Amino acid sequence: MFIRAYLRASTKEQDALRAKAQLEDFAKEKGFPIAAYYVENESGASLKRPELFRLLSDCSPNDTLLIEQVDRLSRLNEADWEALKREIDGRQVRIVALDLPTSHAMLTNSDDPFTGRMFRAINSMMLDMLAAIARKDYEDRRRRQAQGIEKAKATGRYKGRPEDADRNAAITRMLKAKASWNDIVKATGCSRSTLLRLSKRLKESERAA
Repeated sequence: MFIRAYLRASTKEQDALRAKAQLEDFAKEKGFPIAAYYVENESGASLKRPELFRLLSDCSPNDTLLIEQVDRLSRLNEADWEALKREIDGRQVRIVALDLPTSHAMLTNSDDPFTGRMFRAINSMMLDMLAAIARKDYEDRRRRQAQGIEKAKATGRYKGRPEDADRNAAITRMLKAKASWNDIVKATGCSRSTLLRLSKRLKESERAA
């Protein structure tokens, strides 16, 4: 059995490695080394997470997917959570989360088949519950954010997200140098919608010159 640790943060500004020491301490306490780390900055509300699926593709039956909290694995809606669970179950991967004590028993093999089945059933139920709570927390935060924006717009106080002037200037220089969009995305981490907006702005300024 290999333990594979998954570390995720939602944005590039957040530190996805923040919980690495906690995972290392937990695995050491249980007497298991961590075979590999899979780190990415992607939303937990999306299934488009290359490192998570690379981890699963690397797994053999009975390997363990170790996470700090269930919400690092999922803030997914119900349909996407069920799809991810099918992938995990199909590969016979065990999920262990530091914030889910019932999952810690997954690191031991019970000689009693009944006890093993009971632990798996309880752990599955608790995973579902915490995944549902994580999704609700995500939706509640999004709703409060939207309400705050609407209120700010109504009072004329909404200015939107401040522009990253230094990054956008660097992107504009790369566009002027005819760098490919793929290379710009890799170098700066910007979205294609930002690239499109800056490309249009550059063309307009060149026409006006």
